[in-house]
Amino acid sequence: MTVQPKHPVGSGEPVPPVERPEGKAYIIKDDAEAIAIAHDLAAQFRPGASERDRERIWPKDELDAFSQSGLWSINVPKAYGGPEVSYVTLSRVIAIISEADPSLGQLPQNHLGIVAAIRTVSDEEQKRQLFAEVLAGTRLGNAISEFGSKRAVDFETKFTDAGDHVVVNGRKFYATGALLAHRVPIVALDDQGRAWYAIADRGAPGLTVIDDWSSFGQRTTLSGTVILDNVKVPKTHLVPGYKGYDRPTADSAIFQIMQAAIDLGIARAAIADTIDFVKTKSRAWVDSGIDRASQDPYTIQAVGELSVRANAAEAVLDLAGHAVDRAVAEPNEQTVAKAQIAVMGAKILTTEIAIQAATKLFELAGTRSTLAEHNLDRHWRNARTHTLHDPVRWKYAIVGNYYLNGVNPPLHAWS
Repeated sequence: MTVQPKHPVGSGEPVPPVERPEGKAYIIKDDAEAIAIAHDLAAQFRPGASERDRERIWPKDELDAFSQSGLWSINVPKAYGGPEVSYVTLSRVIAIISEADPSLGQLPQNHLGIVAAIRTVSDEEQKRQLFAEVLAGTRLGNAISEFGSKRAVDFETKFTDAGDHVVVNGRKFYATGALLAHRVPIVALDDQGRAWYAIADRGAPGLTVIDDWSSFGQRTTLSGTVILDNVKVPKTHLVPGYKGYDRPTADSAIFQIMQAAIDLGIARAAIADTIDFVKTKSRAWVDSGIDRASQDPYTIQAVGELSVRANAAEAVLDLAGHAVDRAVAEPNEQTVAKAQIAVMGAKILTTEIAIQAATKLFELAGTRSTLAEHNLDRHWRNARTHTLHDPVRWKYAIVGNYYLNGVNPPLHAWS
């Protein structure tokens, strides 16, 4: 069952916090089980994905199944009771889910990124407490980005020290997952201008989440505006996120590799729907002399090209996952830079194939594929929307500067 929002987009109405699922989440045993569970969930999510996109229906039950499956704790370290799968596996999981429904595939991205950050920057007591919550099934949304700042890294949200807790004030947008989260990590600055994750309870007084995400793509990522009016966050849940970027760590590459995996999933879905439509619905061209559109040599060539490019992107994504694993195990200037560069290469290729595949679909499938009843434009809308997260034109330049001039990439979550 899915849930239709009670308030129309743009209504400005606050959305109440969601009830947690009953029982603790499953804890996955190993990498192979993570992949198997991802495939099982994808099979459940795929049939309703088009309708959820068309009607903008919240995937409440799907999200509960996803977070209770154990896939939202797969990068919790083994020392704290987690599976600690490889980042090769983690990126494959995200791609598998995103192929079925890229909005659902995007929902754990910030959650898993913050789990990684906790590993990097938190003290032992905080790690034990927060990892235990994640393993039990706590879902983290996000309140990171802001709407009107000059750059994505410029934050106006701040907190003040109040003894055993801090008080947060500000306004956020692009808050993926916040609507149906259990906790909302807020990026807020201290009096020294350093950025922390203040992980607030979703039902905390003064924390308001508004369902006003009106993008034409990634429509059910449960995003919108988050208003923070004197929100209290206990210091047990105040994570020094800035420490992940004041020295070389894998944190930035981890946030980015999941973005690339989402785009790979979108590309695969577009290619699969192209093949299905051409085989079952498209007509052969009048001058082709053939009976079926699937026999068209130009279409065959184009599908071959799309498949090769998608497979290449997948292979580079795997290589990037191995580089991230090395940077996590031994973080230093060299391993972290190599991981960032490898992930940038994957992000470039997955961005380009997602947009190419979603566009080529209509050329190969023909006019009938544009009919609203098929909703195939969702692939292009999702690809175009999600790939705007961070521009690949900058990644080409950073990669070139690394190889040509030995300049390492900048350390932040968009690099």
